[in-house]
Amino acid sequence: MKNFSGKILFLDRSDINTDEIIPAKYLTESQKEALIPYCLEDLVLPGFDPKRDVAGKAVIVTRRNFGCGSSREHAPWVLEYNNINLVIAVNFARIFRQNMFNCGCMAISLAEEVIDEIFSVFAGAEADCSTDLEKQTFTISNGKETKVYPFSIGAFDLELVKAGGWVGYADKKY
Repeated sequence: MKNFSGKILFLDRSDINTDEIIPAKYLTESQKEALIPYCLEDLVLPGFDPKRDVAGKAVIVTRRNFGCGSSREHAPWVLEYNNINLVIAVNFARIFRQNMFNCGCMAISLAEEVIDEIFSVFAGAEADCSTDLEKQTFTISNGKETKVYPFSIGAFDLELVKAGGWVGYADKKY
């Protein structure tokens, strides 16, 4: 099972698409590891520099419709290979969300009001997220404030996460 805790990368925008997560020009790479330096390369946000801001992050908190656009698996792969195994947003593009779980990663939806609160309380300072999968809670802290947020995950998605993804799940079941 992957790690779902660590430093948070706040991406304060909706509709971040798969071309921004991993540009199409890198889709010919035959090794997933080769994608690592290009994570979020084409994402344009004020003050955001992917070369500086992605390294060392383990969790993304963002707004609505994360992973929209093309249905490529490369988008979850580039996050996974950059050790970002958890994305928290209001909602996700359906195929991106399922591809995350198929990789053993998590794409967790929280209410828009909760995402707004997380941004207002924790963005702008270094913040950490600790995930308790059994209790289905996130604990977010920035050294000044700490808050616990419940989440829910379906039984099958939980099995995929615990197995490390679809391949691990299939190995156990079939």
